[in-house]
Amino acid sequence: MRVAFYAPMKSPNHPVPSGDRLMARLLIRALERAGHEVEIVSEFRAYAASPEAAAALEPAIRAELQRLRDKWACGPRPELWFCYHPYYKSPDAFGPAISAELAIPYVTAEASYAAKRDSTGWAAQQQRVGEAILQAAVNISFTERDRAGLSAAFPQARLGRLQPFIDTALFETVSPAPDPRRLVTVAMMRAGDKMKSYAMLAKALRLIEDRPWTLAVIGDGPMRQEVQALFAGLPPGRIEWLGELDGAEIAGLLGRGGMYVWPGCGEAYGLAYLEAQAAGLPVVAQETAGVPSVVEAEVTGLLTRDGDIAAYAGAVAALLDDGERRDAMGQAAQRFVLEERSLAVAAERLDGILRDHAGTGVK
Repeated sequence: MRVAFYAPMKSPNHPVPSGDRLMARLLIRALERAGHEVEIVSEFRAYAASPEAAAALEPAIRAELQRLRDKWACGPRPELWFCYHPYYKSPDAFGPAISAELAIPYVTAEASYAAKRDSTGWAAQQQRVGEAILQAAVNISFTERDRAGLSAAFPQARLGRLQPFIDTALFETVSPAPDPRRLVTVAMMRAGDKMKSYAMLAKALRLIEDRPWTLAVIGDGPMRQEVQALFAGLPPGRIEWLGELDGAEIAGLLGRGGMYVWPGCGEAYGLAYLEAQAAGLPVVAQETAGVPSVVEAEVTGLLTRDGDIAAYAGAVAALLDDGERRDAMGQAAQRFVLEERSLAVAAERLDGILRDHAGTGVK
């Protein structure tokens, strides 16, 4: 079927890499792999940092909505609207209206709703999100945490579950040659939760300076100098700053690592965890937010208490000291991702969700 795809927060064509952009692209590929014809129907970015900024977008929203109506007034129409990641700062202002007018199913993936935002100036945006969730033929969640949140806010909403996934093609040809002392992390360098994770990682590594580890950092961003300053004072030669790399380069470097370390403060789930495991690395992260949806605790990695720096450092040290356990977790991690979280598995599951919930609109 013809699928109209829209990501109000960040288009899949956006020039700046991020987990959001990657997930949007993966969903498109999964839909196409299942045999559907997908079109990114709008590049309009609905993200607004404040209620005032959101209100200022309304004239442009009306113009874009009219453009879409004109587009399908006489041309081939979509048979389903698929919206990725609508939430209060970037709601879908087009899909619900277009879907109703064209009498086609409306679907969301990774929608979220926070009732506490109603009293902080975001009530109008929240209403738009809530109405879209209730209209949707199905709201697909990637974590149990998100699914439970939608169920609590909208008990009558129709819900589906799709586990986070990656394209494993790059990792299926990688032959791991791990250096057991080489820690690896992959993350953008920006303010907020990313900076909190870098700060926690730096503090934890200082607690285990006596262990013979090195850390390879893959990533770049506006806070690069601040991130590097966090690790200042560690013994020379411990940290390798590799900058931004492409997918093939990252896969190769992960294959030469011994362990993936990233605390994951506020992480929605973290596709980088899946990539690391696909390369055969066990993970050390926190048991927080959506991380448990991508790391199997005590099987493919270790998850420590949220905010406990000493526990986090101890978990890294434990795997450095226990090669047999580390290797077993790395092997389990690779099997977990390649067999359960691949693009092929996700495409089949996603197609099944649409068939079950979107009715006869799915061919």
